[in-house]
Amino acid sequence: MSGNTLDNPGFRLRASYHHVDREGEVMFGFWVFLMSDAIIFGLIFATYATMVRATAGGPGPKQLFDIGSVAIETSALLLSSFTYGLASLALRYHAGRWAVIAWLAVTLVLAFVFLWFEVHDFLTMFAHGGSPDRSGFTSAFFGLVPLHGLHVTSGCIWMVVLIVRMLRKGIDEDVRLGVQRLALFWHFLDIVWIAIFSLVYLGGLV
Repeated sequence: MSGNTLDNPGFRLRASYHHVDREGEVMFGFWVFLMSDAIIFGLIFATYATMVRATAGGPGPKQLFDIGSVAIETSALLLSSFTYGLASLALRYHAGRWAVIAWLAVTLVLAFVFLWFEVHDFLTMFAHGGSPDRSGFTSAFFGLVPLHGLHVTSGCIWMVVLIVRMLRKGIDEDVRLGVQRLALFWHFLDIVWIAIFSLVYLGGLV
């Protein structure tokens, strides 16, 4: 074996890594993607911070946000991160594909709850005059929050693909890599949502 090592951070599905292989290269590339995605979100957060008071005489956060609905979304998404963690543990400790699939399915249900309430909130905002073209505030809001929702939707599609692959071919190396990468992506989305909940929703009610 080569003396080179690649000790990537994140949840590991193997006990140890001893050399640079496909798995290490793929995980390193995915970390680069997440960092670039974090930069994009950071820029949009900065844009929102400069536009949050630019309501142009229209409705602002206090008139448009339903904090009760947002609290349900937050609970569902954070709980989905926990259930995804259980799916990862089931895969790591060889609990069988049905255990992994079951926990991924629960994660999907929670993600759908999150998305359903989020879409409902958007429609409610539209009904109260909070469309993206109403003001700088609403434009910045709909540039940030739906982008996160689009990421969650992408994660759900990815999860469905993994489940279908496990149903057809069982657990192979591609599935393990997919679950490992999606774990990073899913927990990253939780972190972004916590920032959105704290800065956008709670901050908008101050």
